[in-house]
Amino acid sequence: MTEPGSSELKTTTKSHAIYRCKKCRRIIASEENIVSHQHGKGDSSFKWKKRSGNQWDKEKQQIECTSLFVEPMKWMQAVQEGNVEDKLLCLGCNARLGYFNWAGMQCSCGAWVNPAFQLHKSRLDECYM
Repeated sequence: MTEPGSSELKTTTKSHAIYRCKKCRRIIASEENIVSHQHGKGDSSFKWKKRSGNQWDKEKQQIECTSLFVEPMKWMQAVQEGNVEDKLLCLGCNARLGYFNWAGMQCSCGAWVNPAFQLHKSRLDECYM
């Protein structure tokens, strides 16, 4: 508890995540650009040929998404050109950051995202500002 005469200010600054290309460090997206999705059912959502072995043990674990889904942005040249699906390349170094498809695609957690502008977390650095 603060005393009546003290002028203690409480500032709560919320840090925002910024995602950069791992190769050239160019800013790709921020937390405001992320499109959230319901978590899927994991392996049971995929075709039976793509499922891994013991399903009952894995159903108990929550599978983490390996990608981020974002809204379409100006730096995405293939989107600006009017393509329906294509790779998402960094403007700075031309590294492949992900993939997009207006018809949608399935996340690694099993959820279907439509339309899908997918950025692979392994190709991005997450920084907090």
